[in-house]
Amino acid sequence: MNERAPEAVKKIIPFAKDPYVPAPKSAFAPQPKAAAAPPPKDIPYAPARDVRPDGDTVERSGQAIVALLQQAADSANSNCDRAMEYAHKISVQLRASDERIKELEGDLRHFQDRAERAEERAQRAESWLVRIYKDVEQRFFEQKAAPPQQSQR
Repeated sequence: MNERAPEAVKKIIPFAKDPYVPAPKSAFAPQPKAAAAPPPKDIPYAPARDVRPDGDTVERSGQAIVALLQQAADSANSNCDRAMEYAHKISVQLRASDERIKELEGDLRHFQDRAERAEERAQRAESWLVRIYKDVEQRFFEQKAAPPQQSQR
């Protein structure tokens, strides 16, 4: 679109109003009466107000937009606060879980060491049982078998 400056619009349309400049008093505007009679006292009149329907609409729209932005900011702040609280809670739980994992890893190493020592003791006990078995077999069963063979000769 071709945007034109307000001066250019006034040259093209001489009666166009600039919304940012108040309208000058023209010769066609009604002139105030010099000697106007006061209104009768028994008829109530509303006080004179500056009626600007476009200005009121813009003002209300601006206030509504600002109110919506404030509401969105409040909502975003509350969401951020909830997220921060949740993150803190999860962080505390994570630290507790890390500590528990370290404890469990320490327990695991302890019980693995105990299992290795038990395995070594079991192997030593087994070798002792094998040695005792061979010693008992050698002392008791080979001696009984050997004397009867000597007596038969």
